[in-house]
Amino acid sequence: MSLGLKQVFNKDRTFRPKRKFEPGTQRFELHKKAQASLNAGLDLRQAVQLPHGEDLNDWVAVHVVDFFNRINLIYGTISDSCTDQSCPVMSGGPKYEYRWQDEHKYKRPTALPAPKYMSLLMDWIEVQINNENIFPTNVGTPFPKSFMQVAKKILSRLFRVFVHVYIHHFDRVSHMGAEAHVNTCYKHFFYFVTEFHLIDNKELEPLREMTSRMCH
Repeated sequence: MSLGLKQVFNKDRTFRPKRKFEPGTQRFELHKKAQASLNAGLDLRQAVQLPHGEDLNDWVAVHVVDFFNRINLIYGTISDSCTDQSCPVMSGGPKYEYRWQDEHKYKRPTALPAPKYMSLLMDWIEVQINNENIFPTNVGTPFPKSFMQVAKKILSRLFRVFVHVYIHHFDRVSHMGAEAHVNTCYKHFFYFVTEFHLIDNKELEPLREMTSRMCH
């Protein structure tokens, strides 16, 4: 990574603190295996495939946390230009508007400014991945039956961050020299969610044309 990119993706600009894997755990070893594939320059389509003998839930859990950390960082780099004034609704162009809904304050889908939506989204994901009942960290503790459903919801919502960044803030990404980095992260994400059918095709529609050019 160039010096300029290191400054752009400075850890101090991360939107939320990173969730780390504990050394010595199976999840940590899987994370290292996934990173080694990427660092070795392995084709991204191959890098996302489930390693022989590994559990799919573990593989998905590792990637959900990793994508959360990386997409967090991407949004953090453009968050100063994503304001209530510039982005009064969380959208992906004129055709797509995302409304927030949760189990607490927003029980009905609610239109919110993009920064507020992003803050609620990152808070919500952080709660999920730090919940031992959903993302168990102890070896031998089984994943709940609802795990894959929660993982799919997290990934679908993280995809919306890509949609907003690409459609409304890509000039900022380009200006900062981060285009290649963001594109690589997006391709990795796209290949992973499509390999394991983790996001409905209709959710992927807002970036379909760009994706068809980028992910041959």
